[in-house]
Amino acid sequence: MRTLPGVEEAAVAGADVVVVVVGVAVVAGVAAADAVDLEKHMSFNDHFSRIAQGYAAYRPHYPAELFSHLAALCTRHERAVDCGTGNGQAAAGLARHFSEVVAIDPSAEQIAAASAQERVHYMVAPAERIPVEDGSAQLITAAAAAHWFQHDAFHAEARRVLEPGGIIALWTYRNAHVSPAVDAVLERFQSTIVGQYWPPERRYVDAGYRNLPFPFADISAPAMDVRMRCTLEHFIGYLGTWSAVQRYRMEHGTDPIDLVRHDLRSAWGEDEREVRWPLAMRIGRR
Repeated sequence: MRTLPGVEEAAVAGADVVVVVVGVAVVAGVAAADAVDLEKHMSFNDHFSRIAQGYAAYRPHYPAELFSHLAALCTRHERAVDCGTGNGQAAAGLARHFSEVVAIDPSAEQIAAASAQERVHYMVAPAERIPVEDGSAQLITAAAAAHWFQHDAFHAEARRVLEPGGIIALWTYRNAHVSPAVDAVLERFQSTIVGQYWPPERRYVDAGYRNLPFPFADISAPAMDVRMRCTLEHFIGYLGTWSAVQRYRMEHGTDPIDLVRHDLRSAWGEDEREVRWPLAMRIGRR
């Protein structure tokens, strides 16, 4: 993998595919015959590009112990690949343990909203066509993203990219918990008000990834939570990043959060509250 400075947009040129990154372009050695296949995978259900800045501002970050646990499962720590990286929430945690983190997302807007991190190389690329060499990674991750992937193609890429014995870890967070009163409002909002607007892939999240296709030897995953202290307005910003909320807004031209804003405020109060999201995780070995 080599880099070229000063390229600002993706292009297919000759025998190479030029992939956008923040401030740099990466030329992945993809044959011209494979260019059409890559373009097919670059066509994806895009739920988040239009809200990339909100995603970066309001989505929670993952606990440090998650990345320590995954690093401990790996025998070497030269390269990790984070697929569906979004704004790099997981990539930043991985960078504390690996010499290099390749963080990819098919959304140029998401990558543009990422914060620069030492040892993290951002690229616009799909999880189904990871632009790194065969057997060059010790760990592949996908944080709140694997349910969107084309599973067979992604699994084939994971096997290609991971070195023998390498680790794959896919996780998502479950419903948020604040207090019984707040949780009751959230349940009504999620199930009744925007329930019909969730994309079909939401079924994997609802099942805690137990039904997610995963053709790897399972490794027991520890129980962990994502936690964040925030104001109600910040939490409402997080709700606005839900794919179901985006689809509701597009169809109706109104904000479904307005239907529960008063009840949320009454249940939440004026102070910051701690929000807890239980993690659901699948870990496997190549």
